[in-house]
Amino acid sequence: MLFRSVQAIITYIIMWLNSYSHFFKATIACTSLLLSPVVLPTLHAQEQNVVIINPTDSPAEIVHKAANVVPSARQFNWQRQELTAFLHYGINTYTGREWGDGKESPAIFNPTDLDADQWIRELKAAGFKCAILTCKHHDGFCLWPSAYTEHSVKNSPWKKGKGDVVREVSDACKKYGMDFGVYLSPWDRNSDLYGTEAYNDFFVKQLTELLTQYGKVSEVWFDGACGEGPNGKKQVYDFVRWYELIRKLQPEAVIAVMGPDVRWVGTETGRGREMEWSVVPKDNLDQDAIAKNSQKEVLTAPVGDMMGQDLGSRKKIEKAKSLIWYPAEIDVSIRPGWFYHEDQDSKVKSPKELMDIYFTSVGMNGVLLLNLPPNKEGKLSEADIRSLRGFRQLYANTFTDNLLAKAKVTCALSEGKGRNVIDDNYDTSVRPKMKDGKAVFSFKLNKPATFNVLSVQEDIRKGQRVEKFSLEVKDAKGNWKKVTGGTTVGHKRLLKFPVETAKEVRLIISEVRAVPAISEIGLYRLRD
Repeated sequence: MLFRSVQAIITYIIMWLNSYSHFFKATIACTSLLLSPVVLPTLHAQEQNVVIINPTDSPAEIVHKAANVVPSARQFNWQRQELTAFLHYGINTYTGREWGDGKESPAIFNPTDLDADQWIRELKAAGFKCAILTCKHHDGFCLWPSAYTEHSVKNSPWKKGKGDVVREVSDACKKYGMDFGVYLSPWDRNSDLYGTEAYNDFFVKQLTELLTQYGKVSEVWFDGACGEGPNGKKQVYDFVRWYELIRKLQPEAVIAVMGPDVRWVGTETGRGREMEWSVVPKDNLDQDAIAKNSQKEVLTAPVGDMMGQDLGSRKKIEKAKSLIWYPAEIDVSIRPGWFYHEDQDSKVKSPKELMDIYFTSVGMNGVLLLNLPPNKEGKLSEADIRSLRGFRQLYANTFTDNLLAKAKVTCALSEGKGRNVIDDNYDTSVRPKMKDGKAVFSFKLNKPATFNVLSVQEDIRKGQRVEKFSLEVKDAKGNWKKVTGGTTVGHKRLLKFPVETAKEVRLIISEVRAVPAISEIGLYRLRD
């Protein structure tokens, strides 16, 4: 794994602090500077991506600083996508394995009817905004004709060695207005260079091909897999150098999940946290633990620093040395495995299961990364497509109409108008007056409505600030009763609860880190 020394960790921290302006090489000299409290800048509580916590900061000052950490432009654009897709496809598709050993013959890669247009068309129709292709997995087989290895499609019988899967996917993304992302495995079980410094040069060359030959790349996805190569050696990855290259060649691309922009949620269950903070301590990230538990068939429970249920509460941040906006990408496969296996056609997640995952990923302040593996023919399977289409129908049936859209809104505001929170426009947020530390949004409908889903969104460009909220309804006797509640909101929080029918409802925000910016509030009816 990458971070096996204090110096490497410090190098990574330095890179992070500067990733949104420029990169520089971390040397021993700059490491010593970073460790010296004399040279640490004092960052005042203003909106920024990273803040330093000073030893003299009070708990209140730390909370205030946390409330003013905001996403970079690339992080914000990424969060707004909500739904992204992973396309695990390659030599493993034809061996039936999840992890290849790099000894496979390119001759077995021979799809009979590869149809990247179908992949992207179906994803687009289902509401997905970005597709990430496994351009090279751990086996080292490249889905493009890389000039730096013979282990690629150029030596396969598919299209007589003239094919390029990366090209076909990137072109399809352009056609359907989808963002395009690349996954390039750092671990390469085929390359004889693996385990030597020359491998980092080799990797940079391959990464350069992907970043310069296929147009705009919106996301570059790395995992932390680091096993042995053909020579029995392991590799020390030069992530900082790779990040520099990405920032230079594709400056708008987010780097996930072994990267400075997006973190892995900690499991591959499709579930985020009940309390998912995007603002977390930057100095306690256990990257070795992340790598150890990523890309496994077995779904692991969250443990450790970046896998625990609490990453950013007041208790967690009060001992931090610095805070960073570091949102969660929540991944899961539509099948038990990540690559296509025919015997899993009957084990595809149902539309209802996908809808549940939407609630526990996007609805818990994350972005969903759903894997859909093309089959040996080179198409998405019918079982996967049926489930994907069914999910989209459930989504449309639920979220097309906000039941509060025509309600009378009452709230004491310091910024914005009441109707801004029900106008279906994320950009028109409001700031409530926090009387006695609380804000109450009251809604009066023209007639009683039946609902069982609450949606709340903060404008994260102005920070993530809500710590506790609840929904109350007025019953037939005129009494208010609580029906649901939560802690964090962030970009989007969705809560399901038993069906209620009411004409008057109110959202109460009872605990905050600072005055929040509320973008949207909605009530919906989810049907089984």
